[in-house]
Amino acid sequence: MISRRGAALLAAAVFCTSVAKISAALEPGGARKPNIVLFFIDDLGWADLACYGSTFHETPHLDALAARGLRFTQAYAACPVCSPTRAALMTGKAPARLGITDWIGAGQRRDVVVTPENVAALPSGEVTFAEALKGAGYRTAYLGKWHLGAGDEAQPGKQGFDHCVGVNRAGQPASYFAPFRRGKRNGEKPAPHDVPDFEDAPEGAYLTDLLAAEAAAFVEASKADPFLLVLAHYSVHTPIQAKEEDRARFEAKRQQLGLPAEPGSRPEGEGATRLTQNNAALAAMVASVDRSVGKVLGKIRELGLEDDTLVIFTSDNGGLSTLARGRVGPGCSLPLRAGKGWLYEGGVRVPWIVAGAGVEARGETCETPVVTMDIYPTLLSAAGLPPMPEQHRDGSDLTPLLAGGAPPDREALFWHYPHYHGSGNVPSAMVRKGDYKLVRWYETGDEELYHLADDLGEAHELASQNPEKRAELAAELDGWLEEVGARMPRAPLRGK
Repeated sequence: MISRRGAALLAAAVFCTSVAKISAALEPGGARKPNIVLFFIDDLGWADLACYGSTFHETPHLDALAARGLRFTQAYAACPVCSPTRAALMTGKAPARLGITDWIGAGQRRDVVVTPENVAALPSGEVTFAEALKGAGYRTAYLGKWHLGAGDEAQPGKQGFDHCVGVNRAGQPASYFAPFRRGKRNGEKPAPHDVPDFEDAPEGAYLTDLLAAEAAAFVEASKADPFLLVLAHYSVHTPIQAKEEDRARFEAKRQQLGLPAEPGSRPEGEGATRLTQNNAALAAMVASVDRSVGKVLGKIRELGLEDDTLVIFTSDNGGLSTLARGRVGPGCSLPLRAGKGWLYEGGVRVPWIVAGAGVEARGETCETPVVTMDIYPTLLSAAGLPPMPEQHRDGSDLTPLLAGGAPPDREALFWHYPHYHGSGNVPSAMVRKGDYKLVRWYETGDEELYHLADDLGEAHELASQNPEKRAELAAELDGWLEEVGARMPRAPLRGK
């Protein structure tokens, strides 16, 4: 079922397309511009899909998408937490350039260092890729998690998306089951974690399923014109809540495979990292995301739009495998180190699959490092629009690579996460250049060097063995931090 508000908006959309928009949505030769579907998943780790090596999770629809497209093995989120990556997605700018370097609502912390203040909403002056595509005649929809500001002016409807459903004012749902709130509120104003727009959903309806139904309905209503659909699932973010039949199926599979009931862990700084992928509830949530992808892509196939639609699937950060205070996360990111909240690979390396219009590969993998900011210029290029280099300053157009051509011409990728996190991470920065990676810790100034081609799990620190490479990467990181105007942590003020 779809929401009452969604049905009304979709009905209006069917009848209100202007001649100007229809004309703008055509390529110069009269061909229709490609549809664009972006699946943006929350907290989905690099190792969470079967096509990325999981033997416990089941993702047949995503495996099929990878089999008809290109699967990136070295794709990165712009940040190890959600809001900065989401801001980078929408703007094509690095989080440090925007001043959104932590999840919105996290607050400032005074510890060994004082963390910088975080920009509280996506700046209204930024031109999102949705605004650019809307101006070219695209119908635009955003469904699910936004987390780029709580105020009315910060919502996706003010950032180029005409059809918005299920967008709350926080970073996770109060519940994945209708009525999607923490208990009854007796007419009180909804809380930020409540999920709106599904007032008619039967009690117990599952949020991931409802968002998928909304997405399929939008595709059906928009089939005559080019459309942009962003389906940004709250899954697999906490609370870890799954449909019972799915959870029971994976619990039986865990026992059949002989996986331990307890995950086991190893220390990571002040936290601990889960060592076994054996969480039946999380596996069930991954399966629900996979089903949602199948529902949307099935509708696209039914309408004969598969070859005319560019599909991108990725995540906002690594999986939640590492937590502090005696806990471990629900997921497991092995063979990568750590998880969400960390600048080790488990926190920022993510699944990334691209298929459909403009993608020449069929079932191939790509080892070229790519990052969230690349999506903006890639979508412009795919739609036949000119680049906007002053907007997407930190992204590269991947369409030549998708068509079998050259990778982006850049030497390094950079990250700046000057915040503490519940995973046990402390403020840090990172640069990757070639196969080398340097991690800097702001509390101490210590730096770690790794060679990822030989050491995917970042177990062998090389800074003392290769001081020249450490100095080279440190200098490049310093230059980038200055160039983007990064807000830096500082020493706390002491008493007089």
